[in-house]
Amino acid sequence: MDLLGTDGVKSELPSTFRAFRFQQHRWSCGPANLFRKMVMEIVRNKKVRFWKKVYVIYSFFFVRKVIAHWVTFCFYCVVLPLTILVPEVKVPIWGSVYIPSIITILNSVGTPRSIHLLFYWILFENVMSLHRTKATLIGLFEAGRANEWVVTAKLGSGQSAKGNTKGLKKFPRIFKLPDRYVLNTLELGFAAFLFVCGCYDFVHGKNNYFIYLFLQTMSFFISGLGWIGTYVPS
Repeated sequence: MDLLGTDGVKSELPSTFRAFRFQQHRWSCGPANLFRKMVMEIVRNKKVRFWKKVYVIYSFFFVRKVIAHWVTFCFYCVVLPLTILVPEVKVPIWGSVYIPSIITILNSVGTPRSIHLLFYWILFENVMSLHRTKATLIGLFEAGRANEWVVTAKLGSGQSAKGNTKGLKKFPRIFKLPDRYVLNTLELGFAAFLFVCGCYDFVHGKNNYFIYLFLQTMSFFISGLGWIGTYVPS
């Protein structure tokens, strides 16, 4: 453990966006699947006090490992855009702006040096909430990838001890698909959905949600193309 922050760890980050997606899938699917397998055993255990059972089942597993992912994705990427298409449904501003803003600011207090990245982090977290929600559902229902274990390829594995970065290439500004390039259709599909909702709000809406929707559309679109991080050629 580096308490002074003087040591650099080259193998800390996933090597590519694809590796990061696998990592997030494992981190979200695993706890949800464990919740499915252990919840009844926790309930029947006579050695554990009642309130501790409530904490483990409700707070630790259900809220933090399941609902937390669903709320972010369902509200900001599904419910809020759909309310634009149904004018009769109105979301109060305290629920759509004030409370989420306060929670986000409180979460970022511990890292003041990264405060300038807060805006981009929010958009990217909304994109990743799609994968976390999907992984949580897979874990809860023990679907096909529930027991999948893919070791995350780390950034340092593609570099030498001297910090050689010749194996890593930044994505070019001109659109050009690398070899064996795979489009992330799920993100691109949601980008199209949010873009349609944003256009509708721009023409007919009154709450200016289109500003957020267009920014979120770009985030989904960039993620769908995989234009994040580095590209490690095979």
